[in-house]
Amino acid sequence: VFFPAPMRSFESLWDQMRGAEFWMAFQQTLMRMALGFVTASLAGVLLGALIGLSPGARAYIEPTLELIRPLPASAMIPVFVLLLGLNDRMIIAAIAFSSLWPVLLNTVHGFKTVESRLMEVANILHLSRLEMIWKIALPSAMPDIFAGLRLALTVSLILAVVAEMLAGVAGLGQNITLAARSFRSADLYAGIVVLGAVGYATNLILERVENHLLRWRGA
Repeated sequence: VFFPAPMRSFESLWDQMRGAEFWMAFQQTLMRMALGFVTASLAGVLLGALIGLSPGARAYIEPTLELIRPLPASAMIPVFVLLLGLNDRMIIAAIAFSSLWPVLLNTVHGFKTVESRLMEVANILHLSRLEMIWKIALPSAMPDIFAGLRLALTVSLILAVVAEMLAGVAGLGQNITLAARSFRSADLYAGIVVLGAVGYATNLILERVENHLLRWRGA
């Protein structure tokens, strides 16, 4: 009942994949995860660059960031439910909020640790502020940024599933919850296999992008 044979779980997964209901739930979870992750990534990189390049901003804002950062991501879901209700906007907002911090903090660290010698070279070459950011600061901070993006990608998948479970919104998280409540253990483990595959595939895509953009590191 609780630990079905692996073949039973894969058979259950195959049966689910032949139905439209599974693909609708898969699409909904993936869409929420992607929207929350992209929103967090854009906001985290932009805000992190502004804070990391400004010592004054870091002095005022970093203590607040360190205070908010340890908040458990799932503990914020009831707050978003209260503000936005039980809908897709709530889930995307919760994902974006929770995924923001790894990107933001890693971006701040990346920009504030740019080697001073590189900045001196930028001054010698009379580069403008924008050129300095684009040609020197951003490439130097990219390894830290991608480290934050990979953490945020994991957080976005976790929050998408947890929010669907708590809010009872259609998706892979709700499918797993319903399978557990009705003791359909094969369906439950089949859902976990799908989540593992989604996490692996999305991380692999991001890793390929990172290797392409940071191929200069190999040289």
